[in-house]
Amino acid sequence: MICDNDRVMIYLDHAATTPMRPGVWEAMAPFAVDRFGNSSGAHEVSRKAKDALEESRERVAACLGARPMEIVFTSGGTEADNLALKGPVTGDRSLGVVTMATEHEAVLETTHFLHRLGHPTHVVGVSRDGGVDPDLVAGSMGPGTAVVSVMTVNNETGVVTDVAAVSAAVKRIDPSVLVHTDAVQAAACESLDVDRLGVDMLSLSGHKFGGPKGAGVLFVREGTRLEPVLHGGGQELGRRSGTHDVAGAVGLATALGMAVEDRSRFRSAVGGIRDDFEKRVMEGVEGVVVNGGAGPRSPHHLNLRIPDVRNQTLLLRLDQSGVAASAGSACQSGAAKVSHVLEAMGLSPDEARECVRFTFGWTTTQDEASEGVATLIDLVGELR
Repeated sequence: MICDNDRVMIYLDHAATTPMRPGVWEAMAPFAVDRFGNSSGAHEVSRKAKDALEESRERVAACLGARPMEIVFTSGGTEADNLALKGPVTGDRSLGVVTMATEHEAVLETTHFLHRLGHPTHVVGVSRDGGVDPDLVAGSMGPGTAVVSVMTVNNETGVVTDVAAVSAAVKRIDPSVLVHTDAVQAAACESLDVDRLGVDMLSLSGHKFGGPKGAGVLFVREGTRLEPVLHGGGQELGRRSGTHDVAGAVGLATALGMAVEDRSRFRSAVGGIRDDFEKRVMEGVEGVVVNGGAGPRSPHHLNLRIPDVRNQTLLLRLDQSGVAASAGSACQSGAAKVSHVLEAMGLSPDEARECVRFTFGWTTTQDEASEGVATLIDLVGELR
């Protein structure tokens, strides 16, 4: 539970953001106060910041099975996704991207932007359960395809894509095509060894696994052509200019290491809590449908369609009752927009407006989830 203005809330929206893990802020704080130097400088104050930045780079690389020089620090997942898609095609409008209809807005909106500039783009559909067909993805490539981007764990449904299979299918057709994965939702629950996944680029965002907001990473395999999106002083080996947020990098690296160490427990404990929540809803609410429930899902996502109940009304009542949940992506939850993910999975706009997302995290307890699901069942009964 969390306390906000003396109000106790059951927080079931961990896909939007997570609380910091213990020790993360303590690791960051010195670089916001005492060791505040600019890591690009040459004197001792700057060297201390530089040492911390490079140590963080090494720690992140170790968690991904990568080399330190392949780690680019960014301001978050959105910037990392933008760099991954724009970087390889900028300067040549004959080059383009292929991606999926259920991707995060950071990928889809970047794809639409590139299309408006004249780059060839293709958005591939998914199955009713949100599944991705590797051969369909690979078959959607054209002669100008430079990047294929496919999400590891969907942020709205938790559907897990076999990224390694997609990469293998793409590379069989054209080994020069780069494969990128938005793994922002995956760090707490999925192995992200970049060689096993077969990816050339991978995006992370610190606040999704117990780190700070405003800190992200793009893994870029050595030898990948990447024009920077931000030009300036040439930091990050020329791939991302701007003064480093050393405290953010330290916090992200600390949290990622903790998430990797906690991954087995997370899958078991948090997955058990999610499964129990789902079981109780299915028993207590008639007609409930689990979106994406037929395929592999992350252990911490649960996207439900509750017929005859509008999600915005239900979410308001849940909030008033002390339960925090969402209608889908945090980027759109305040806009009352129909989820593009659910529409891509074949739901009508009216059906999508009956869907709510509950996501669980490293702080979630069984008691919280039990109280949350009891509140949900009671409110659905009242609203129906």
